[in-house]
Amino acid sequence: MLGLAHLDRPFDYLVDQAMDTEAQPGTRVRVRFAGRLVDGFLLERLAESDHGGKLAWLERVVSPEQVLTPELVELARAVAERYAGTMPDVLRLAVPPRHARVEKAEPAAAPETVLAEPDPSGWNAYDGGAEFLAALREGMHPRVAWQARPGEDVAVRLAELAVSVAATGRGVVIVVPDQRDLDRLEHECAALLGDWCVTLAAGLGPTARYRRWLRVLRGTARVVIGTRSAVFAPVHRLGLTVVFDDGDTSLDEPRSPYPHPREVAVLRAHQTASALVIGGFARSAEAQALVESGWARNLVAARAVVRADMPRVEGISDDDRRIAGDPLARSARIPNIAFDAARRALTQDRPVLFSVPRRGYLPSVACGRCRENARCRACHGPLQMNERGDLACRWCGRPENRFVCPQCGGTVVRALMVGDKRTAEELGRAFVGVPVLTSAGDKIVDDIPSGARVVVATPGAAPHAEGGYGAAVLLDTWAQLDRQDLRAGEEAVRAWMSVATLVRPHSDGGRVVIVADSALLPVQALVRWDPVGFAAHELGLRRELAFPPAVTMASVDGPPAAVAAFVGMLDLPPGVQQLGPVPLPPGVRAPAGLDTTQDLERVLLRVAREDGRRLAAALRAAQVVRHARHEDTAGIRVQVDPPTIG
Repeated sequence: MLGLAHLDRPFDYLVDQAMDTEAQPGTRVRVRFAGRLVDGFLLERLAESDHGGKLAWLERVVSPEQVLTPELVELARAVAERYAGTMPDVLRLAVPPRHARVEKAEPAAAPETVLAEPDPSGWNAYDGGAEFLAALREGMHPRVAWQARPGEDVAVRLAELAVSVAATGRGVVIVVPDQRDLDRLEHECAALLGDWCVTLAAGLGPTARYRRWLRVLRGTARVVIGTRSAVFAPVHRLGLTVVFDDGDTSLDEPRSPYPHPREVAVLRAHQTASALVIGGFARSAEAQALVESGWARNLVAARAVVRADMPRVEGISDDDRRIAGDPLARSARIPNIAFDAARRALTQDRPVLFSVPRRGYLPSVACGRCRENARCRACHGPLQMNERGDLACRWCGRPENRFVCPQCGGTVVRALMVGDKRTAEELGRAFVGVPVLTSAGDKIVDDIPSGARVVVATPGAAPHAEGGYGAAVLLDTWAQLDRQDLRAGEEAVRAWMSVATLVRPHSDGGRVVIVADSALLPVQALVRWDPVGFAAHELGLRRELAFPPAVTMASVDGPPAAVAAFVGMLDLPPGVQQLGPVPLPPGVRAPAGLDTTQDLERVLLRVAREDGRRLAAALRAAQVVRHARHEDTAGIRVQVDPPTIG
């Protein structure tokens, strides 16, 4: 397992007769390479080698457990080629570290539980839902982009899919973004699947994770649910892979070669001829591209069903008499229309949710005189203010005891962004006698009981309310829409819909007020509850402007000299367009091991989608050259289809 690109190939070794029984394909081994012992996997046994030189001997078999299956080898190679990475880097994501005690323990017996067929009526609300479920039971491999209807109990629907496939003796992998989603899904799967289901997540700890992973490898568990890396789980006879909420940034892999679970699932479904579901309340442009290419089909509810399930959504419109009669509605952070919706819900003894984009008190401040953003003197990060009025850097934590604006010399700051704590403080004064709680950061509330209360939460941290919220108010939407990011609108719609789906249907009085101009396309997507139409529009714009996923784009990040040296090594195929170098976009983390205060640059390489593999091959070839020559390109990051391109 050598991480260098020029060593990413199989090496031949002699196997001693004493190791013949244990040295089987897929086992972990130790070999001597360049004078030192290294770990590796035995890929294949051959009668003879085509290597012309002298072969070394295999040092030892670490474990007779065949952890690297042929399917996993094929998948790892495909992922490495897709993302211009190395197979060892992919295998570090796919195969957890060994724990000897776990391997030596008595293997768990396969459950004797007979899986009962679930009630399929929940899928009847979707056009073709019953036929989709029947196809899974018959062993077919449909590929769909599932648009969950408002208020859908996603955990229940996913558990029903898992049971339908597992009952036929095939395996299932379900990937969700975070631990909260995983906990709900685990609860539903435990009731229907029992010991046939295991959970794989980093929070389990290495020993428990490896124990469960071995259960999957040994075939005593058919269903795997988990976060990012669970998409590689070695289930037997894979029948279905699900990636839910694929637009969530929690699914962006931070480790090389940065594979997205959605793309890994697509590769795996193609290789194994298995079913695939990419689902969510919103839809990513990548999922829409799969539908428009004909590779996947839509699985959506009829418009009449969506309208019946969704809450009433209201934006800020000049045509609304209530807005026209309130001259401050467009400038107020919380206009009267939002207060009216909240008061009505509280009067009905129902909770109200206020969604804010940032946690903290005042997470962003500016000079009170010239309005220049207040920056840290040490790292130039944004300054924030806590409840006591103290300033500190949001990046490095350095306190700012005496602020002086470098532009005008001002010493007073004003708020640019209001966080959840300040919002809760303001709402506490507005709704006297009503409990106010916050859910954000490391203090996330999972569930709240019914009853009148005000909840202030950041995106992804809103607790589930028993019976649903009576109303929800989406604040500071400009902070989500004004970001200089290709996915700003897409991510805003996804965040808003995840909030709106927690609200009761409009027939039960549920209301959502979005404090934004209702004429904006992302706002209209929420008002009409049309994520498919918005995704199609986004994809059309990206085709016109030649942005992912309409094209393949790769980024090369790092110090200017290193980036220039690496780009100079590239033997690019015809049609590749180079953009940059430009400063690394704000919000993009620096490559590992580099000082964030130094100047960093980015070069983008763009090519037609059908030539994406050729671009990845060129990038990988340059990686091989730079590692083999020990060129001065250390600290660069090469990423195919980066999540943020500025």
